[in-house]
Amino acid sequence: MSTPGIDRTLEQMKPLTREVVDSPGGNFQVEGGGFADALRGSLERINGLQSLSGEMSRAFQAGEPGVALHDVMIASQKAGIAFEMGVQVRNRLVNAYKDVMNMQI
Repeated sequence: MSTPGIDRTLEQMKPLTREVVDSPGGNFQVEGGGFADALRGSLERINGLQSLSGEMSRAFQAGEPGVALHDVMIASQKAGIAFEMGVQVRNRLVNAYKDVMNMQI
């Protein structure tokens, strides 16, 4: 893809990014920051989703009013998908680290 093509694609993505950031549960930070900050934020969001899923599951099992089964299942699926994404990112980081360490100098 040429540079103008990349620029055009990035311009098309900016409104979508703002839409995701402004959506409920979209507490993403778009501002500059380091890779470690982005990784730490992602891990905290994964942990938050898992905690929310556990709390909703316990509330449903306790019979608390206002906690529907479909909400519990959706929270559980979100937490599972986020965890799998975290595992895949970790695997790719480990592979990249191994590739860098195996490079000849």
